[in-house]
Amino acid sequence: TRVREGSKICNLLRFATACIQEEGKGSVVFTGSGRGVTKTITCVEILKHKVGGLHQVSKIYYKTVNEVWESSQHGVAGVTTYRTVPAICILLSKDPLDPQEPGYQPPQTLRLYTGDMERRGSLLRTDCSSLSQYNAKRLCLHAK
Repeated sequence: TRVREGSKICNLLRFATACIQEEGKGSVVFTGSGRGVTKTITCVEILKHKVGGLHQVSKIYYKTVNEVWESSQHGVAGVTTYRTVPAICILLSKDPLDPQEPGYQPPQTLRLYTGDMERRGSLLRTDCSSLSQYNAKRLCLHAK
């Protein structure tokens, strides 16, 4: 999946989710360069959270981009510039990947810290029948 600066995240995720869940495939590659790098990483993190159990290998590199501006005046040569931009390529797979590969990340495990569990437990034990709508909203906002 090629991620560009103007790509819509929901469209990218819909396509990538279908690729991951496709029978016999189980993997997807995201690539992005320049201003698309951050959107690439965002898509990967959202997909990992949505699907779960995905192995990841990331490669970071630079690539040269050739930009050509043509002159609006007839007979005048255009301008060509070369820029070096950062790029990233991320493989997500349901199947295990080589853990010795540089850039490998194992599937994430869900971690709840003890303090969070205690706080959530006390919130669950709160008698909600006496809460006004305002206090319930305030309680939810402070629990985050």
